[in-house]
Amino acid sequence: MKLVPTLAWTIAGDPPTPVDARLLPLLAALGEHGSLAGAAAAIGVPYRTAWGLLGTWQGRLGAPLARLERGRGTRLAPLGERLLASHTAAAGRLERTLTAAAIELAPQAAVRRSRLRIAASHDLALARVRDTVAPDAGLEIDLEFVGSLESLARYVRGEADLAGCHLAAGPGGAEARAALLGQIRPSRDALIGFIEREQGFIVARGNPHRLRGFADIARRRLRFVNRQRGSATRVLIDLLLRESRVEPAQIAGYRNEEITHSAIAATVASGGADVAFGLRAAAAQLELGFVPVLHEHYVLVCRRDRAPDPAIARLRALLAGAETAAIVRPLAGYRLWHAGEIVPAALLSERGRRSRTGQTSIRRRVAAK
Repeated sequence: MKLVPTLAWTIAGDPPTPVDARLLPLLAALGEHGSLAGAAAAIGVPYRTAWGLLGTWQGRLGAPLARLERGRGTRLAPLGERLLASHTAAAGRLERTLTAAAIELAPQAAVRRSRLRIAASHDLALARVRDTVAPDAGLEIDLEFVGSLESLARYVRGEADLAGCHLAAGPGGAEARAALLGQIRPSRDALIGFIEREQGFIVARGNPHRLRGFADIARRRLRFVNRQRGSATRVLIDLLLRESRVEPAQIAGYRNEEITHSAIAATVASGGADVAFGLRAAAAQLELGFVPVLHEHYVLVCRRDRAPDPAIARLRALLAGAETAAIVRPLAGYRLWHAGEIVPAALLSERGRRSRTGQTSIRRRVAAK
């Protein structure tokens, strides 16, 4: 076994920002395959991960890396071509030096790893927690982001070891929470606490349209990008529309769907939409504006009799540990919430913090599914 140095890119600054190591392979695969789906498959990541990766780094670099054109596939934008060409040239010049610097390591016994299958509603922190698991931690996390309802369905069918879902905070969400928790049997299932996070409207920096709610979106014919049907955030969106007495047909772009918070934020940042509804953290990553609406709790569901198993115990320790705290701390609108602890369902009924938008009635009626 060898320890081999590689070429990496960093955005200069104080502090410097390392570029995700998956970005260059993704750009190379895009250039080869001409489609984001083909590039994602080539580098072994889900399509939604590839989309989020592009959106995040296009925002941070301030220019498009690739252009997705209806009916024509995907092609690299000028910045993407320059970055890929520079990387290829630099790697070629450094190849001999990097190879010579490799360190031979003594053979080690293989680490026995436990694999956990997690189907979960999309969350920025959970994805990063998955990526921080060390090879010697004895734990492999197979994480797939789907809607909360689909996550629970897969869990109940035995296709996932854990399900990740989120519920609106506050005592008024009891009725809708009951609909979600009705799929969970207290005698069979346990809830593992993780985070509290904030959702609201993602807009251009400074909120130039002075947006306060869906009535403003409809009245001003602002372009909206929606979340996919079956996602917890889509449920919230539809209930907010009903509460605002706005019909979906009045929202320009209601049928335009994306499957992650990162993707909708990237759509707003690129000018493809004026507004979206999602996480404050996704807006902050791309330096966008944000209009807060509600807080919610994100939990993981597992079989109660499996909670003490070594794999789940390792996951709970990871959620409660310093690495996860370091991941959550810089995420805007996030805070740890009983991370790694088994929590009673009744704890989810605690009063949420009051929203600055005045739209508090949603927390009296809605719990995300």
